[in-house]
Amino acid sequence: MRWLLLGACVAAPLLIATQSPLLAWRDPIYIASSFAAILGMGLMLVQPALVGGVLVPRDARKARALHRVIGVALLGVVLAHIAGLWITSPPDVIDVLLFRSPAPFSLWGALALWTLVLAGSAALLRKRLRLPPWLFRRGHAALTGAAVLCTVLHVVLIEGLLPLWLKAAVSFLLVGVVGYAVWSLRLLKRRARA
Repeated sequence: MRWLLLGACVAAPLLIATQSPLLAWRDPIYIASSFAAILGMGLMLVQPALVGGVLVPRDARKARALHRVIGVALLGVVLAHIAGLWITSPPDVIDVLLFRSPAPFSLWGALALWTLVLAGSAALLRKRLRLPPWLFRRGHAALTGAAVLCTVLHVVLIEGLLPLWLKAAVSFLLVGVVGYAVWSLRLLKRRARA
């Protein structure tokens, strides 16, 4: 049941976006890039649900493995989003990546990208960097938390394929699931100490 509910939360924005009147004026690459971004936010919603034990509470190894796979997929769709925007307008993407764009949503999108890249790089290089588990967990959580907040601000500010009410609902759900994951992990640590 939890998987079905989460699947609906990921699929609904994609389905609703297909009805956007803005699709009539966009080229296919831009549309694909926009849908990659919407899928990315959906994948971002799955990650804290796995970490917090909402989806796979009994087998931590399977949850971690799935978390890694979805993390790679998330980085892939974010890169697809940026690649699509690059194909449609390279100068705009350069301005965004170098924090020179005047649009406020661009700043938050760039910050979300760089924090996700740092979080993913830390996960990939964890063993080579010989990071202690507690340091990796805290750093990874801080970076992904920052990425979530920056993504929410990016999504809410941009005029895209999704209506404002849906962007607000998905953003609220995403922040809520992240909050629950942080709370449940702290609760588990307290129980382990007791």
